[in-house]
Amino acid sequence: MAAIAFALFGATWWRGGHEVALKGSTAGLSRIWHVLPILVFAFIATGLVESLIPREVYARWIGAQSGMRGILVGSLAGAIAPGGPLVQAGIAAGFLKGGAALAPVIAFLVAGEIWGFTLIPIEVGLLGWKVYLIRLACTFFVPPMAGLLTYWLVDRGPLAAWWG
Repeated sequence: MAAIAFALFGATWWRGGHEVALKGSTAGLSRIWHVLPILVFAFIATGLVESLIPREVYARWIGAQSGMRGILVGSLAGAIAPGGPLVQAGIAAGFLKGGAALAPVIAFLVAGEIWGFTLIPIEVGLLGWKVYLIRLACTFFVPPMAGLLTYWLVDRGPLAAWWG
């Protein structure tokens, strides 16, 4: 990320001079105060999820032996999880530390991005019900398919030894 930031700084300096590059950098740094609290709470959520849910629950619902049920549970949990990608990544980290299998966690993350219920008011308000329903229909199987692909590649397939 640092390399990208330096490259963008250099390109901005080259294109608009040092004043434009410094103005852009200052604007970016001012956003830290908006993102920092979210990151702090995401890390807190990670620890709480890890501590709140007993290992037996992970094993039963989203553990290594949960199979398709775990993938569907991960998908549904991702759809209803609050907070957007920063918080959901923290929750996913808590799931993994708690003993969840990777396939349900991937389904959780993908569902959070694609099915997230918090997106409904924004999409319906800006695009209308028809666009939202068509998008939902077109992406309905994506989170479970991502979980199944992860299961096939990582749990049972060619990446099993690499993942460990």
